[in-house]
Amino acid sequence: MNKYGAKKTEFAGIVFDSKAEADRYQYLVLMEKGGKIKDLVRQVKFELAPAVILNGRKKPALRYVCDFMYSENGVVIIEDVKGVVMPVFRIKQHLMKSVHGIDV
Repeated sequence: MNKYGAKKTEFAGIVFDSKAEADRYQYLVLMEKGGKIKDLVRQVKFELAPAVILNGRKKPALRYVCDFMYSENGVVIIEDVKGVVMPVFRIKQHLMKSVHGIDV
């Protein structure tokens, strides 16, 4: 269990960080089987800022990893399942919009 009370949960052989994320995935799988959405994928990585050298040390690129990405009515949807929204998520959400033009 993590400090915010989320419990790792397994569904269809996949371990999710929380029960809420596993439940959402289960729902999205049903939606995809029913033809309401398509191209469902998990854990898609987006680069928000390239790697840099700070104070003589190389720092890795800043990335955002979404929980789910799929297409609904021709529109690409990016989702993140959050029980607690932390300040770092708000920053990454802002960068996703400004860098990639994507709402999370």
